[in-house]
Amino acid sequence: MFSKKIILGSASPRRKQLIEQLGVRCEIRKKEVNEVFPKELSHFDVPIYLAELKAEPLRNSILSDEVLLTSDTVVIHNNQILEKPKNHEAAVEMLERLSGSINEVVTGVHLYSPQKKYSFAVRTKVFFKELTADEIEYYVSKYQPYDKAGAYGIQEWIGMIGVEKIEGCFYNVMGLPMNELWKVLNKEFI
Repeated sequence: MFSKKIILGSASPRRKQLIEQLGVRCEIRKKEVNEVFPKELSHFDVPIYLAELKAEPLRNSILSDEVLLTSDTVVIHNNQILEKPKNHEAAVEMLERLSGSINEVVTGVHLYSPQKKYSFAVRTKVFFKELTADEIEYYVSKYQPYDKAGAYGIQEWIGMIGVEKIEGCFYNVMGLPMNELWKVLNKEFI
């Protein structure tokens, strides 16, 4: 079993909860970075680039019995990255775009210890049913998904009523591909 402490370079309560559910010690240690990526970068490479960028200011604080975990999740729809919505109107517009279509969620993960570093990404396809205007308005008003890429949390009401199926890891859509993370931690960082 994995015995090192995870230093989570994110303030995401979902990611912290997921790591703790593995039975792994976890501490949040975050420093703000300007999340800007080169425009020529493939959409699918953006999450790893940003995960590695988030790790840079924290690397020197990591002890030998700790592993730094930074990550980034993007939602890709019609070859475009949907970022976090800035307000109510932007969230409604994103969900209208996702309605009745497929989007791809890509999470990039960067792991760092003083002995090693390792990055990977996981993709999951999410199939939305046609959402009504009332469903979208209810969700945005009640859940205010402004901290979520693509303006939705699959674990929330919209995921229960709007997602018809997924292809890939459910937890990846929440923000951390847990199965792959567990494999990598126990293979690369023991």
